[in-house]
Amino acid sequence: MEIYLIRHTAVAVDQGVCYGQKDVDLAETYPEELNTVKKNLDGVEFDKIYASPLSRAKKLANDIYPEEAEEDKRLMELHFGDWEGKVWDEIKDPFLEKWMEDFVNLKCSNGESFVMLRDRVLEFWNELKSKDYKKVAIFTHGGVIRTIQAIEKNVKLEDSFNIPTPAFGEISILSV
Repeated sequence: MEIYLIRHTAVAVDQGVCYGQKDVDLAETYPEELNTVKKNLDGVEFDKIYASPLSRAKKLANDIYPEEAEEDKRLMELHFGDWEGKVWDEIKDPFLEKWMEDFVNLKCSNGESFVMLRDRVLEFWNELKSKDYKKVAIFTHGGVIRTIQAIEKNVKLEDSFNIPTPAFGEISILSV
């Protein structure tokens, strides 16, 4: 099976803002980025298309493949809980420092841990690999793509940040 992991395009969020599962607007450059992604997918036919239900991923999927994408909550970005929408340097939560020391296992305040993200993505991934598809498109987020790549490369979660975050609108292709 060939799987196209497609990261959403740039967002209209200031540098340094934690946004995770917060629904945020797309950047003004969206029309150009959309055309680039469309060109990069031109002529590729998919048996199945999945998308995160967050608008930044869902919109890209629907603008390229109207009404074909199946939304799956397991493809959502890490949930940063109380920290979403705040500038990282201005988060006053005393737990933040402890979380930074073990973000893999500790949950964000009212959010989730990287293990929780991995577990839901792994459930989706194992389910997908049991299907008889030839080509699949997944419109999702940097954290989810990095997690899938870590799963496929047998990289420990604590080492997964050595895997580069895909650029906005980037397409990574995996064969499984």
